[in-house]
Amino acid sequence: MRTMMYENGTFDTTLAAAAGDDPVLLAELRAAFMESIERQIDLLKRARCDGNWEVAAMRLKSLAASFHATEIIELADEAITAAPGEPIILRKLDTFLDQFE
Repeated sequence: MRTMMYENGTFDTTLAAAAGDDPVLLAELRAAFMESIERQIDLLKRARCDGNWEVAAMRLKSLAASFHATEIIELADEAITAAPGEPIILRKLDTFLDQFE
């Protein structure tokens, strides 16, 4: 099993390009991204059917792709192919959140 470590290079570059020299905007974008990621992970945790799980995983992937967050894209891909409630992927997502913060 591969351990996911948050690498922020591409993500931070994308945020910096969007925010320019505005540190307040940078902080707001980062917070908005985190809120959205947390919301999708919460939906994954509560999903009880294939459809809800897949929708939450696809939204997670889309969100991550829009910010070039490759680590979360990989985790979302794992979730897409996993069964609803898969504890291994949920632990990996929680670990990602802990490392991101």
